[in-house]
Formats: sequence, C-alpha cells, structure tokens
Amino acid sequence: MFAKLPQTLTAPFGLLTDEAKLAFRSRPEGISKLYTTRHITETESYWDQYFTLFDTSSDVFSLISPHDIRRALLDSPENVATLIRVVTSRLFNLLSDHTFPSAPPASMASYATSFIKTSSTERNATKEVLNCLRVLQRVLPVIFEVEGESNAFELEVLWKKVEVDDELDPKAPEETPQFVIEDDEDRSESGHSSSMPSQASQPKRTKTLPSLGEKLFTCINDLLFCCGFSLPTKIQVDHYKINYVIWEKGVGSTTDSGPNHAYDSNKTEVLRLLLVLLSRQIYIPPTALFTHPSFYTLHVVRKMPRRDVLTLLCSLLNTAMNPATTNSMTIASVAGKVPYNHLVFKGEDSRTALVGMSLQVLCVLLDFQSGPARDAISGSGDTASSSPTTQTNSFRYFLAKLHRTQDFAFILSGIVGILEQQLAISNNLLPGSRKSVPYVPETIILFWKIIELNKKFRAYLLDSDKAVDILAYLLCYSLEIKDKPQQHGLCRALSYIIQTLSADPAFGNKLSLPVKIQIPTKWVPQGTLHGTAADFMITSIYSIIATTSGSLNSIYPALIIALANAAPYFKNLSVVTSNRLLQLFTSFSNPLFLLSDESHPRLLFLMLEVFNSVIFHHLSDNPNLLYAIITAHKTFEELGTFTLSHGLREIQRVQQIKDEQARQAERDRKDGPPSERASAESAHQEKARLLRNESDPAFVVARDIESLSLSGEEHEDGLGGQEHTETRPLTSPPSENTPTTSTTPLASISETARGKMKARRSMSSDIGGGDRIAAAGVGRNGFLPTQEWVTSWQQGLPLDTVMLVISELLPKIQNLQAGRQKANTAGAITDFLQSVTLTDVLPPAPALYPRRFLWSDASIVWLTSLIWGGVYVHGMSPLGIWNSTNVRLFFVKHTQPQQRQITDTMSSVVGGLFSPTRQRPERPSN
Repeated sequence: MFAKLPQTLTAPFGLLTDEAKLAFRSRPEGISKLYTTRHITETESYWDQYFTLFDTSSDVFSLISPHDIRRALLDSPENVATLIRVVTSRLFNLLSDHTFPSAPPASMASYATSFIKTSSTERNATKEVLNCLRVLQRVLPVIFEVEGESNAFELEVLWKKVEVDDELDPKAPEETPQFVIEDDEDRSESGHSSSMPSQASQPKRTKTLPSLGEKLFTCINDLLFCCGFSLPTKIQVDHYKINYVIWEKGVGSTTDSGPNHAYDSNKTEVLRLLLVLLSRQIYIPPTALFTHPSFYTLHVVRKMPRRDVLTLLCSLLNTAMNPATTNSMTIASVAGKVPYNHLVFKGEDSRTALVGMSLQVLCVLLDFQSGPARDAISGSGDTASSSPTTQTNSFRYFLAKLHRTQDFAFILSGIVGILEQQLAISNNLLPGSRKSVPYVPETIILFWKIIELNKKFRAYLLDSDKAVDILAYLLCYSLEIKDKPQQHGLCRALSYIIQTLSADPAFGNKLSLPVKIQIPTKWVPQGTLHGTAADFMITSIYSIIATTSGSLNSIYPALIIALANAAPYFKNLSVVTSNRLLQLFTSFSNPLFLLSDESHPRLLFLMLEVFNSVIFHHLSDNPNLLYAIITAHKTFEELGTFTLSHGLREIQRVQQIKDEQARQAERDRKDGPPSERASAESAHQEKARLLRNESDPAFVVARDIESLSLSGEEHEDGLGGQEHTETRPLTSPPSENTPTTSTTPLASISETARGKMKARRSMSSDIGGGDRIAAAGVGRNGFLPTQEWVTSWQQGLPLDTVMLVISELLPKIQNLQAGRQKANTAGAITDFLQSVTLTDVLPPAPALYPRRFLWSDASIVWLTSLIWGGVYVHGMSPLGIWNSTNVRLFFVKHTQPQQRQITDTMSSVVGGLFSPTRQRPERPSN
C-alpha cells in the first residue's frame, strides 16, 4: 500500500532541508563552477539546474549571491555571458513551445504536492520560465554596476547586433509574427521588394537581427499577455496563446477576466524583470543622467509598438486603480483583515504585490526624460512649454492624451480609494493594528504625473466634488510622515503637488467648501473642527512648518507659495487659522531667521503677499484675520524700519535672556529644597496661566512647537480693554535648526541697548566692528549678512497695503474699545470689520499671477532619484534585488539596529518562521 508514495519527501527551501539546493552552494558542480571553470560551453548539462532546481524567487536570491556573479565576472566573464545567452535562449524557446504554459494548480492540495518529488521526471515548462526570469533578475544588476554606461561586457552581450544573409536565415520569417508587428509601411515595402525581378547579378541581401536585449523586451511583453500564464485560457483565440488584451476593466476596457492568484504571481515575476532592466538608470550618477540615458528604458519608451504601449499602459493603470479586486482565498488575503496580522504573517498578498509592482513600473516609465526622451519644447521665453511626443516617450504621450470622462472618473476613484484606505489605517482605534498601504508613495507620484501631463484630468479633478478630499488626503499624509526622515523626500513631492494644484483658479474656488472626510482629531486644532478647506490647509501647513524644527526647510517655499496662490480665495477664516497665519509671519520676521540665510526674506515676502491678497479681494469676509493683523501692528511697523544693527541687537538680547535663565536654573539646582519649592510654585503658576489662555480660542498659541521660547518683547495688548495674551514666536524659525551652544558668541553691547527697545531707528549703513563679528556668527553655511543686503530686500517688501489698513483701522478700533465694556468689545469689533470697506483708500487690486511649479534639470534628477529610491527600498524585502550593488544615482544609508520592542520580539519569534529577517535601509534622502 506504500508502493505509490514518493521516494523522497521535501519541503520548500527555507523550512526543511533540501539536499539538492544546499549542494548547489557546496558541491563543485554548483554555483562555484561558474567562476572556477573557464569556458563552459552552452551545450553542457551544467546549465539545466538553473532552470529546474529552484522553486521560488527566494531560492534563487538565497542560492546565488551578488558576490558569486561578481567573482565570475572577474575570473570567468565568458561563463556569465554564456549563462545569460543560455537562460534567454531557453526562455525564448519555451515561449513558443507547445508545452508552455503548464496547467496551474487547481487547488491547495495540488499546489502542495508540487513540492513533493516523485519518481517521474515530468517537465514543468512554467516553472522553467519563472526560473529563467528569476536568474536574470539576480544576474543583471551585478552586470549593470560595472563601469557605468561604458560597460563593454554589457554592450557586447545584450546590445550587439549581427548582420546575416537573408537567404541563410530561413527561420526568421516564421519568428517574425511573434515578435514584430508589421504596419502599413512595412507591408508596402515588403510588397514592393517582392515585385522586383530577381537578378543574378544583385548582391546578397543582408539583414540585421535584433539584439539580445531587444528580443528580451519582446519576450517580456509577450509573457505579460500569454494565455494560461498571465491571462485566462478562456480568452485564447485558436492556438495563438499571445493575446494583447487589457488585463482588467477600466481605461480602454469594459471587460474583466477576473483575478487569479497564479496569474497575478506570474505577472509580478515578469514585471520584476522589466523593472530590473529599467533599473540600469540607478547605476548612472546624477550628473550623467541626461547625457547617458539607459538603453533599456529608451527602447521601451521610444521603440515599443503603439499597440503594445497602449495595452501595457492601460493594463498597469487599471491594475493599480483596482487594488481591491480580488476573490482569491489566500492566507495573506484572509490574514489582512485580522488586527495586528502583519506581526504574524510576513507573506505579501499576490494582489498587493502586483499592484505595487504595476505602480512602480508606471512611475519609472512616466518619469523617464533622459537623452532623446526629453519632452519637446515649444515656444520661447516666458511662453515656452514642453510636452511629450511619440518620438520622446510614448507612455507620457498617451497618458497626456486621455480625455474620456469615464476614464478620469475611474482613475480619480482609484486614487481616492487608496488614500482613503491609508487614512483609515492612520485613524484606527487600535494603534498599529493595520499595516500601512505599501504603495501609497507610488500612488502619490502617479497622481502628480497625471495632473502634470494631462491638463484635462487636472481640470476634471478641480471641478469635481473630490478636489477638497484629495487636498485633505495629501495634507493628512504629509502630517503623518513629516517626522520620519526617510520620508522627507515624499514630503517635498507633496508640497510641489499642492503648489501645482493651488496655481489653478478652480482650486481656489473650492477652498470655501467644508472638508467632508473624517480627519483624525490629532490633526484638527481646537476651534477648526468644522472649518473649511482653507482652514485645514493653513493649519496643516503651519503644523508641518512649526513642528519639524527646520528639518523640512526645503519644502517651506513651496508650501508658502501655495498659500500665496490660494490667498485671493480665502473667505471666513477662523480665529485659530488667522492666528496661525500671523504666527508664521512672526516666525519669518524673527531677526535670527531673517539674517541666517540669504533666501529667508523670500518667505517673509510671500507671507506679506498672503495678507495683501486677502485685503484686496476679501477684506470684509475675513474679520478674524484683519483683527489679528491689527493686533500685531507693532511687528509690521518694526519690519518697516528693520536694519542689520537692530536685528543683531535683538538676537543678542534674546541670547542673553537665555543665558541668564540657564544660570538661574543652575543656581536653583545647587541651592536645594527652598529653590525647588519656589520652582514648583512658579511651574504651577505657569500652568494656570496657560490654562487660562487656552480657554480662549481667540488666542491659541503654538504650545506644541519645538524650539519654542520668547523671542523679543512679549506681545503687548494690541487693543485697549482686550485681554492680554502672550504670543511666543519661534526662536529659530521653521527652516533653520536651533543654534547650538558652540555658536560664536555675539559681541557685547551696552546696558541701554539691552533693555526693552521700543524706539524706532532709522536705517543706517554704518556697521561697527562688533556688528561684523555678530553678523558672522548669525549667518549659516558661510553666509555673512550685510546692511546692503538687508536694504536690498527690506525696501522691496510689500508692506504698504498692510500699513495702510493698519493706519486706517487701528484708531477706529481703539475708539470702539474705549467706548464699550469689555464683554461687548469682541462682537462689536467683529461687526465693524465685517462692514468695513477701504475701496477709497486702497489702490486697485493687482492682477493675479499664481506661481506654478516649474521643472528644472535639478528637479527632474531629484524626482528620478526619489522614485528609484522607493523602488530600491521595496526591493529589499524579501529578495534584496539591488542589495550589495554599487548604486550611483543616490546614496543608501542603512539604519542601525534599534532596541527591540515587544512587537519586534513577536515578529521575530512568529514571523521569522516564514521569512528571513533582513536589515532594512532608510529610503534614500532627497
């Protein structure tokens, strides 16, 4: 009864011992032969194990290391070339073989029995194809890293073309229909040549065979649309197993073949090889990105037939926008609905893997603009614009040509669904119970590419009722990742997306609508729970700037420009929102911030533009902001007479207060219990004062701001009879780090100068020696502020409009306060400001010139490195595709092992049984 049992029982590699796989690493006929034996011929049986030995991708990446391939390249390069030729030849032959594809397992039982070795040696063509793909995925990155684009080995093996006599290649016409699509021009040329009489005196006709790299791309494309391998067999037409149909319903298709676990896994394997080929780009330094384009990406975006481009583009796009379309019952899909499942089950659902891989390939192809693939420029000067063509990048071109409303609705719904899913995870009642959506960064980049390339889609988005939702989702995700250094590159991309959207007037018209999505309460300030989109936009940007202590200073200009673009449309800003704008302005006008970098006055200029736009366009609709401006009139007045000497004295005064507080704290520590009791009493009084201030929403302060301390005089009562409020601006404004104690001390000044100075000082260019020393200590990165520099930007600040409003309204409000009781003052002031008109006083409103995000060579290189950095990090787990290779496009920083937490211990004990633990690098900083 036991005669029919298999002779040998094994299990997947990594769970139990498999002698053949382990021997591949140790025996002479294994991987070591690749670099110890020279000139292994293509006909030797040694190569067969590369097709039949492995069962999974993990087998290939565990048994073949980059060091093995690198050593073979040094000691036996001809063997590596032979390996590539043998693997690709087997791949091409299997594609046309009648035994491929093999029937997929119909049940879990049959899937399990596929791991049991029996005495029969039945050939599994699908397994061999997958192993060919996996071996190429492992070998090619090591080849790409050699000597940049001048890699002679790579050019010889993959891109060398051979000319042959046409008559001596009788099989070529039979293979042509499988890999080449003839168009009308090809048919006309062939018909013309066949009609010519043959003459014996004519020379032999020759033709150039496609290179190995070109044939590999054609094979990859065929595998993506192969019935029985990546598509259902029910759509196969006769005996033609290659059928170029869009995978799922959506753009360009109304039919859906239905999801399948095996087909999704096969698509992922093929797309991974395609991504590896496109990754040739990451081995090119940033300085050579435009001059040395990748041959592989150039071939895909410029030479792929139109039919193939459209089918692949729509298939990837529809798959990415249909992430929830799955009916397969797998362990990963079922476990995905269980809280804290990601701590137990390390496997990734095949559908999730396919969606992520599709998004990565889409982002890479839509981003590529190198060499001849650069967008064509039309016009000149200020009217110059760039757009893709079929000769530059056909994927960018056809994405820009989408125009059907139903296609736009499908894409927008898919993007919103992914962002909504991520926000729901962030807002979960059980912290950390759900794993974040792994492809949110790629979704955001894809969204950016679509609104950049397709103006019709951007118009559709801003006219739809989901425009406010998109803005809220993007801001929420920015707030979620702002404290993660490895995600700061994505924060920068989000700031540019918001700037791009804000430059459209249709965006401004949506800002007065309420935010309908459920925003986590931790990101909604008190008093703005039911605010408008403008309220949430302002408070979110304030939080991003104020709570990052200068670590995100590169994105501050884009965020403030977005506020300046949207300011003409601000209406009915809340009290909290108005105070947030004034706190940003106060921070940017801080002397320590203004004098520390040459670019900082630009942010102050933009904030003044925000106030001016509100005054010109919606003065009476924003009484809260108008009141906040009038209350802070001293800040505006002092800015009008700002000089270098005044700024340096103010910086030194604040520094001396800090030093005195530090010395007092040190004395209190040494004095003992009496001082401790006094300190406790002082802390109790401070807490009571803060609670009193917090009870009034009109005077909400930034209590959660890092680097928060007094800077300059305490904010005085702006209006007589109003409750005193202490507003504490940022000591080190948002785009700079707080100075350390090693900073050069400022020169001493007189006791009179250290007092609370409120007298106006005229601008002067006389700078003493002490001021020069002080200026040298304030500037960062070698910058030395001078009075001439201060004058150059100070005289250009658009202060006239704000000062005109203050001069007109401040006396009236003071008179209003003097004649009323305190309880009735706030309502009277609000009523007065809502009815005020200054049309007779203000000049005509200037024309609106929104600042759009403009692409430059540096920004293109940055985004390319950001996209590939994300791809690199995703590839680290579980395979480590590009690990241990010399990447040149960006710098990879590996994080140090952190102290293990309870969840980490559980992950190692339980999840470690299913997958090896790998050190995970940070996302490359951009």
